[in-house]
Amino acid sequence: MRVGVFTPLLSQLSLDDVLKKLKSIQIDTVELGTGNYPGDPHCKLSMLDNATELIEFKKKLEANGFSISALSSHGNPLHPDQARAKHDQEVSRKTILLAEKLGVPVVVDFSGCPGDCPSSKWPNWVTCPWPPDYLEILKWQWDEVVAPYWIKHAKFAADHGVKVAIEMHPGFVCYSPETLLKLRSIAGPAIGCNYDPSHMFWQGIDPIAAIRVLGDSIFHVHAKDTQIYNRNLPITGVLDTKNYTDERNRAWIFRTCGYGHGEEWWKEFASTLRMFGYDYVLSIEHEDSLLSPEEGLTKAASFLNGIVMRQQPAAAWWV
Repeated sequence: MRVGVFTPLLSQLSLDDVLKKLKSIQIDTVELGTGNYPGDPHCKLSMLDNATELIEFKKKLEANGFSISALSSHGNPLHPDQARAKHDQEVSRKTILLAEKLGVPVVVDFSGCPGDCPSSKWPNWVTCPWPPDYLEILKWQWDEVVAPYWIKHAKFAADHGVKVAIEMHPGFVCYSPETLLKLRSIAGPAIGCNYDPSHMFWQGIDPIAAIRVLGDSIFHVHAKDTQIYNRNLPITGVLDTKNYTDERNRAWIFRTCGYGHGEEWWKEFASTLRMFGYDYVLSIEHEDSLLSPEEGLTKAASFLNGIVMRQQPAAAWWV
């Protein structure tokens, strides 16, 4: 297991400076955004049509000793605005093709969320079963929109030797282990998850216990923490719609690793991932509104590198 970084947090830097910066904090693995929500200038889909640009990009990473853990095109491919859906679907499709050319085994995406009917303008995330209208919406979404798209897209990914890691995120149809595994059962083994424990924490899901539920469906992992504010939680509940920068009044906020939960928790998290077959990358994602990207990245890298180094399995005495 090793530590990587999801690079949009360094989007103000050139790729050369990103690699130099990451080397200085003992990181040599990157997760690169390709479009949709994650703005990241370092990995351009135009490389699909420019062999020279692609070769130079690969050479630069290799010369600096870097590998790519995943390409990420987090979007809403099921958006009820057909132009928006088509755009996000095309970015996702091209990201799979670029991953194939780069030899990257995983692309990260969101499951998306449709509207409540074919004429909807905005997504409709259903969170309760009553009044019964909501269950009718949910059934329509899964049967008429979610399943047809993801069956086709999963086959496309598998045909190109790539797996799709869905980030379980509230606001989309896959936001929990149950909903992720439902999509996997529909679309097949090319679909798994990008496991971000921060989204489990605030929903009241134990992220370590959920690893045992998700098992081999975990294809990639984001390293991000959450801090719960028990003073505000009884006021708002976990479905808190206040801006993320209203930290004083929110029930929870995203934090840099170690600022929501300590070393003991993260050691157990890494150990349980390895126990259930995940021995790949912990990709730092910075969304801590109380720390700058520079401070958050540096602290997370130091914190996680220490944990992962201590978690390396020792050589067996009988070998």
